[in-house]
Amino acid sequence: MTDTAPPGPKRDNAPLSEERRADWVRLRTLVVLRWIAILGQVTAIVVASLLFDIRLDIGACALVIGASVLVNLVAGLVFPETTRLPERAATLMLLFDLAQLCAMLYLTGGLHNPFALLILAPVTISATALRPQSTALIGGIAILFVTLLAAYYIPLHSLAGLPITMPRLFVFGAWIAIVIGIAFLGVFAWRVASEIHSMSEALLATQMALSREQKLTDLGGVVAAAAHELGTPLATIKLVSSELIDDLSGEQQEDARLINEQADRCRDILRSMGRAGKDDLHMRTAPLDAVIHEAAEPHAQRGKTLLIDTRPALDTTLRQPEVFRRPEIIHGLRNLVQNAVDFASQKVWVEAEWSDTHVSIRIRDDGPGYPQQLIGRIGDPFLKRRAAPEDSPLRPDYEGMGLGLFIAKTLLERTGADIEFANVLAKTDALRRSAGPSGAIVKVTWPHAAICAPSTGQSGPLGENIPFNP
Repeated sequence: MTDTAPPGPKRDNAPLSEERRADWVRLRTLVVLRWIAILGQVTAIVVASLLFDIRLDIGACALVIGASVLVNLVAGLVFPETTRLPERAATLMLLFDLAQLCAMLYLTGGLHNPFALLILAPVTISATALRPQSTALIGGIAILFVTLLAAYYIPLHSLAGLPITMPRLFVFGAWIAIVIGIAFLGVFAWRVASEIHSMSEALLATQMALSREQKLTDLGGVVAAAAHELGTPLATIKLVSSELIDDLSGEQQEDARLINEQADRCRDILRSMGRAGKDDLHMRTAPLDAVIHEAAEPHAQRGKTLLIDTRPALDTTLRQPEVFRRPEIIHGLRNLVQNAVDFASQKVWVEAEWSDTHVSIRIRDDGPGYPQQLIGRIGDPFLKRRAAPEDSPLRPDYEGMGLGLFIAKTLLERTGADIEFANVLAKTDALRRSAGPSGAIVKVTWPHAAICAPSTGQSGPLGENIPFNP
């Protein structure tokens, strides 16, 4: 039990089949970065020649820099600024930048040049924007170039002809540092970018789920409010038409009877459409028990016994709180109940308690429970896990990415809730197990002020419905 809503998974949190990063990189981004690199290279050559009296092959350096200028001009003139590069084109562009930088290093001392560290830049860009295969290719070629630069390069000399070199031990250390940097930064940048991308997709899915729940709630509210407001006019029409039926005869009586029947039909239609709630003062808040039943209702008839129990935590005289009917609360609890029902053997318990400081809801089932090694990570999006043999009897060939529980956790935390996931050790007849893991449990706890509506002390009718504002 590790997930809920489709398309999210539950326990077989399989890895993503493929990192879909195509068309992530804009051509304009690489062009701008290349212009910055060109400016830096020209500045370094001018400063080294004029201020530090270092002798350089200016002509060869100008040719290498000119190649970058030519590529940038062609890219800017031929392609629109909004062009997004496919995988292969972006890889080739970064390989060109890597080769151009290594050519400059070859002309300016190889690894004796402190700017050799810039070889890490193309690899890091690739790791954040391209697939692992492309990053591995660029990283491998970068390591090859660094190794060649350690042995083959044009040494730097001062104007007096003195060589400018580092000890061999320092050169070897620079080679080791750059190689390790390529591997470490490549893996680290790829990992961080993947997590950011996964989180962005999961948050988008959360927002879509919340938007859908909000629309359903709003739609039900509008219809129910209409039914509430139209109740009196329809009752008047029915009453008058009933009197006309008694007073008229012939075709006129039939017309009056038709009006009476259509009034009944309008009443039934509005009642059925508005059963989800209404956007009036009565339904802005509801008793905790009613909110729990509303969240669990879609999963009450799925072949499992759903037991709901609400009681005060300590003081038996403490009145049941009125809580806000927020879409985040209803949708989040509904996802957790669905998750429990999916993996329960026979029963699901939904237990609510309240005190004068907190409100808590526990949802547990008599299924196999959460995978022990994943309890600390439940609620992360795209949770990756290989299918376990014990999962197959409950959900054969079922795989997912942990998105459903992430949505539920995110929505409930937005309301101020604190969520805990655990497994239950059952030694009672209620769970039908003698010992060992038996079922999963999730506890949702709110501070009283975060979920409970302020008490007005008002009883009786609340007044006229307020205008609907989505």
